[in-house]
Amino acid sequence: MAEAEEDCHADLVRTDDSERSGEANLQAELQMFRAQWMFELAPGVSSSGLEPLPCRASSREPGLKSVDARGKQEIAKEEKAKELFLKAVEEERNGALYEAIKFYRLAMQLVPDIEFKITYTRSPDGDAVGKRSVEDSKEDDKMADLLTDFQQQLTLQESSVKLCQPEVHVSQTHISALPMEVLMYIFRWVVSSDLDLRSLEQLSLVCRGFYICARDPEIWHQVCLKIWGRSCNKLVPYASWRDMFLERPRVRFDGVYVSKTKYIRQGEQSLDGFYRAWHQVEYYRYLRFFPDGQVMMLTTPEDPQSIVPRLRTKNTRTDAILLGHYRLSQETDNQTKVFAVIMKKKEEKPVDYHKYRYFRRVPAQETDHSFHVGLQLCSSGRQRFNKLVWIHHSCHITCRSTDETAVTTFDIDKMYTPLFFARVKSFTAYSEKPL
Repeated sequence: MAEAEEDCHADLVRTDDSERSGEANLQAELQMFRAQWMFELAPGVSSSGLEPLPCRASSREPGLKSVDARGKQEIAKEEKAKELFLKAVEEERNGALYEAIKFYRLAMQLVPDIEFKITYTRSPDGDAVGKRSVEDSKEDDKMADLLTDFQQQLTLQESSVKLCQPEVHVSQTHISALPMEVLMYIFRWVVSSDLDLRSLEQLSLVCRGFYICARDPEIWHQVCLKIWGRSCNKLVPYASWRDMFLERPRVRFDGVYVSKTKYIRQGEQSLDGFYRAWHQVEYYRYLRFFPDGQVMMLTTPEDPQSIVPRLRTKNTRTDAILLGHYRLSQETDNQTKVFAVIMKKKEEKPVDYHKYRYFRRVPAQETDHSFHVGLQLCSSGRQRFNKLVWIHHSCHITCRSTDETAVTTFDIDKMYTPLFFARVKSFTAYSEKPL
């Protein structure tokens, strides 16, 4: 019995020793595999991991040759794809879309991302594009000082400077024969007292001489004086009087400012009490400014097509028009505002003496009504100074006998919609007086 137990204990010891030796061998093999794997990943080592690659120069030479051949093939394939892609671009520019699609497809079959590998330096029109860009930059530089360039060209042409010359020979006297003073007087008639600077700019497109006349500083100085008065004596910070006219905020004279207001009000209840009507009220406000400081205002339900022609001159026969004066004011917040005082046209009614022949006349108390308006000048969209926003509106009633004034200020709410400018060609179609 004791001997059997000893034999069993010896067998267990042997099995434990064999398991430990097996685990040790497995760990050793794993360490050898890891070391060999690291040697194979290292550069310059052969796949067996025992000999460095330089010792096998004879076996390495065919591999290098195959790698170089594959690199040359890739480069040649990419060059061919670039050539096909650029040819497709050229066909597309010429309008041959079918041929362009065919070349695009061939190029992308060779190199799928060929579009991102092209810098377009090999474009057949590359030199032409470069020349055009240089020419455009030169043209921009020339436009910056076009007035000086035209003046130099006219000076170098002849000793006696002429603003323009006839394109074909004519028997009649050409406008170039007129003295400079007469030409400048004609240009002042073009601008006119309505300050039609748009026509002056169109006249400057005729020729170089007219361009020079249209840039005369004296004309633009008088225009600025008529708009801003004494407040424009200094040219700073503008480069010229023309720049001041274009950049400085101002009201526009070649059209009318219009606003449209809509609201719904409740009507009277019917006699039977079953329903109550609702009315949609719609009306317009018109503001027309003049260069001499006068302004016209009209509130009416009539549409612009019927009202705008009546606002061409100040001597209109429309009874509801309010006339007055305005001024521009630039506040400390760098915002330009328009203040106007307008009133109804005074109409003196003839006294009917026969009516008061047999009884004593009781004179009625006479009053004057005036409206004070404040507007902020803004720009909207691409146009400049084309929007007027309400900031003040009040009514002043003055008794003539006592000189007492009652002021009623209106709340600026949604009923006071902004006025937007609309150009009217007929306002500058005729010139009554020169500038």
